[in-house]
Amino acid sequence: MARNKTYICFDADTDMWAYKYMKGWKALDHIDFDFDNAHELNNLRDGSTELTIKVKLRERLKYTKIMLVLVGDNTKNLHKFVRWEQEVALAMDIPIVAVYLNGSKDRDLNTCPPIIRDELVLHIPYKLATCRWAIDNWPGEYRYNKQNKSTDYYHLKPELLAQLLNE
Repeated sequence: MARNKTYICFDADTDMWAYKYMKGWKALDHIDFDFDNAHELNNLRDGSTELTIKVKLRERLKYTKIMLVLVGDNTKNLHKFVRWEQEVALAMDIPIVAVYLNGSKDRDLNTCPPIIRDELVLHIPYKLATCRWAIDNWPGEYRYNKQNKSTDYYHLKPELLAQLLNE
């Protein structure tokens, strides 16, 4: 199986709404938004042990081409799974996008998880158009930046961001 999945990392207790919106955008025929959801690869059951959950999550990450981290108020404080997922993505060289639920258009030091704060990560506001652009374009941009030894955090150029936000 190819690395063609989109992995969405989020606080399941408080930010599930944002994940469900993304699944909703994907489900609607009149909205141009599509992604191959890594969370559909295997099932996690209530009551699974931490080890079992991490084995299944790692399997999903093995087929992931991009990770979107939905950054809410509590994301930076979550370590058991959310931070672990980001650690694994960094180790596997999976391009990461920090998607700010508060609408921040650039890296938000107050909410960004420390583990990705100073990495080559795209920082965008939570909007359909910016998420679509990231899924379609960030993996290639990430590879280009890595090849050219750029490791700084990344945000959308103001002109592109303005264009996307006006769609």
